[in-house]
Amino acid sequence: MKHSLPALLLFSAFNVQAAPSQTDRQQLEQVVETFRLSLINKDKASFMKLLYSETIPWIGVVKDKSMNMIEDRGDKVSKITPGASAVRFIDSIVSDTEAIEEKFDNVRIDSDGDIAQVYFDYNFNRGDYRSNWGQEAWQLVRTTQGWKINSVIWSMEFNPQKPPKKSP
Repeated sequence: MKHSLPALLLFSAFNVQAAPSQTDRQQLEQVVETFRLSLINKDKASFMKLLYSETIPWIGVVKDKSMNMIEDRGDKVSKITPGASAVRFIDSIVSDTEAIEEKFDNVRIDSDGDIAQVYFDYNFNRGDYRSNWGQEAWQLVRTTQGWKINSVIWSMEFNPQKPPKKSP
């Protein structure tokens, strides 16, 4: 019993989340909205302004269920999106003839005012169908030009009705 208090204090120290100020929350929510609208509008310039650099980590991970479904069809897919980049992603959106929208749900924002994490559930819609979905996390830094996305990582489940489009 005498070890439970230190263990509880240690555990609670790792469960503390940074609560962003109202201003930071609004600015970070605006980054999410600008990202969403840049995809809908196929607006590469607006999208690129959200990024800290063109070479930020941009990593998608295919969920096992989707990997198995794709492999069962005889197709090959990598667990991790090879060669993915933010630039390739937005270029593929801009060149796609179908309407594109990424919908965000259950958005969680943590920040200490200089760094932030935005984590959410997403649905990626191409045309009239949901092509993939999962969870996505962004890490951001506050620069003199405002909040910038410094890394993006997401999990992917695919719609079994249509094969996934090659990831950028």
